[in-house]
Amino acid sequence: MPCTVIVGAFWGDEGKGKIISYLALKDKIDLCVRTGSVNAAHTVWIEGKRYALHMVPATFVYEGCRLLIGAGANVHVAKFLEEVEATNVKNRIGVDCQASIIEEKHSMQDKISAHLKGLGTTGWGVGPALEERVRRTAKLAKDIPELQPYLTDVAVEANNAINAGKKVLLEGTQGFMLSLFYGTYPYVTGRDTSASAVCSEAGVGPTKVDDVLLVFKSFMTRVGAGPLPGELTKEEAIKQGWFEIAAGTGRERRSAPFNFEIAKKAAIINGATQAALTKLDALYPKCKGARTYDELPLEAKEFVKEVERQIGVPVVLIGTGPEALDIIDRRS
Repeated sequence: MPCTVIVGAFWGDEGKGKIISYLALKDKIDLCVRTGSVNAAHTVWIEGKRYALHMVPATFVYEGCRLLIGAGANVHVAKFLEEVEATNVKNRIGVDCQASIIEEKHSMQDKISAHLKGLGTTGWGVGPALEERVRRTAKLAKDIPELQPYLTDVAVEANNAINAGKKVLLEGTQGFMLSLFYGTYPYVTGRDTSASAVCSEAGVGPTKVDDVLLVFKSFMTRVGAGPLPGELTKEEAIKQGWFEIAAGTGRERRSAPFNFEIAKKAAIINGATQAALTKLDALYPKCKGARTYDELPLEAKEFVKEVERQIGVPVVLIGTGPEALDIIDRRS
């Protein structure tokens, strides 16, 4: 490892929470910085219990991991405190002093702003909060009394850990095709979601990163408005077993087959060195629960090989079920 960036390749919902929680348990991650904001939920299944996390890093499943929220993130205070309680991580989580705050007024603005109508935002208030930050009028974490016990300098902590040879993970949120710069503008989020932006939000320079792990789902989904090449009808998606409900918002996800052109673009711009492929069992049900590559049926292996050939990056982790440990690990 020692420093790995995790990025979603499509429009979010690729299964980053599963991959991150697996790495936390398997590799015993020492420190994780979550970036982005409250509009993205990472789903973690552990011991039959489901967590949909908007603020707390998905590495919480490993009790030895220091959990951090970077300066580039936007903190929803109530949601943060609620999740800290639910995951019992009060003594090992920190928030950067300069992370900005999402206030109730931002959520209201998100729901009534004319220029946001039709874009399919989550309504959390992330866009208006980002606008206020750019205008230099935002509240910061250091201004919030309830956050005082958690304040820290995340960039210093992260870089010290990397320099000490510890295992560090930078947790990107949302998906690359929602990037403000590289996604399906204007149907995008209010920030860049690439690996470079994750590093920037966490305060870690690009020369400190060893691997960029790009997470693909075996088919594509997106919520909200905007193009989705090859989109299926809801009926077709249900028939294929691809119909999903978003973990964080409860919205229905639109579905489409895996798109190799989009996958190649994501691999190039993110500088991917490794790939993860989740929900292979949704394409090939015989894969469900497999823990070794040899257990996969031939057609599933051919699909994995085609992904590798097209994107030019090895698929090192393959998801075969919902639990954190339902993974085929092909590393070393």
